[in-house]
Amino acid sequence: MINIVLFGKPGAGKGTQAEFLKEKYNLTHLSTGDIFRYNIKNETQLGMLAKTYMDKGDLVPDEVTIQMLQSEVDKNPQSAGFLFDGFPRTLAQAAALDKFLESKNQKITATVALEADDEILVERLLERGKTSGRPDDQDEEKIRNRYQEYNEKTAPLMDYYKAQQKFHAVDGIGEIQEVTERLSNVIDNL
Repeated sequence: MINIVLFGKPGAGKGTQAEFLKEKYNLTHLSTGDIFRYNIKNETQLGMLAKTYMDKGDLVPDEVTIQMLQSEVDKNPQSAGFLFDGFPRTLAQAAALDKFLESKNQKITATVALEADDEILVERLLERGKTSGRPDDQDEEKIRNRYQEYNEKTAPLMDYYKAQQKFHAVDGIGEIQEVTERLSNVIDNL
């Protein structure tokens, strides 16, 4: 079983690349953004709670995110592996994910970070916001707040996974196929 954590700031291309990786490696794609949107659209209790944080551009608290994610893993017991997109985002989430997977006799195989310059990503998100209708992608201040949150809370995860020899950085700028090939090279050599 392959369990991959896909890192990257909002707009780095995680969702786009996850589509290719899930097909190529037969993984169940678990995007916290998609899980949040599903729960918000269906007005679940966890979804409505998550929305209050997302509307401010803040990260959803760990306990809410973890509950949603565990539910999705439990729905896919026959999966060949999972592609975690947007989770974990904090050291506490990483530890909770390790503990949860361990309870299922699984572990994270590798983490892969799509790296890209903030200014390029801000432009990508503002452009995406014009067509997606997502309010969090239409406000530059909210976007920059998300990057500050990422830098403060998510960046320390690199050291966490480096200590486990599971961290791999990939250049996230370029044609989609080029980035896909870079990611595939890392995964194929695990």
